Amino acid sequence: MSRNIPNEEDLAGESARLQQLLYALGRRRSLRDPIAGICEALQCTPPQIHALLWLGQDGMLTMGELARRLGVTEKTVTGVVDRLEREGHVQRERITLDRRVVRCRLTEPGQKTYQRLDRLLHEAMGQMLGMLDGGDRKALFRILEKLVRRLEPSSPDGVPPARVRSA
Repeated sequence: MSRNIPNEEDLAGESARLQQLLYALGRRRSLRDPIAGICEALQCTPPQIHALLWLGQDGMLTMGELARRLGVTEKTVTGVVDRLEREGHVQRERITLDRRVVRCRLTEPGQKTYQRLDRLLHEAMGQMLGMLDGGDRKALFRILEKLVRRLEPSSPDGVPPARVRSA
């Protein structure tokens, strides 16, 4: 079975098409990133919500790991964690001999916030998936699972593969 490998010109056109479709989806409030509405409900910024999600999903992370997951600098993640810590959602810990290594973990109230966030996100995703018929949902999952599998080996920046939860 040979793989149909697209040429650069095809990829450029398809990339532009995907970008335009994602922009079109982003313009429709009902299809916006489900996290946007959750930010308002929880009175948190998107980076704070994403930090809670990563810490809830993967457990304790170093500040550097968290910064990479959020796509921000370590200086920026410090501000995100500062606010989450002030509000009682996270706690910083130094658990190695190297005092420079700071890890973050969810506190008990942070775990409860994460569970609420996870529930809200699950409901929002269900609403979006409900707009598709069964065949389209199956195709969407097949495509996303293929992308996850192809990205599984450690990437050049050393980020371990994503863990995928089965429904």
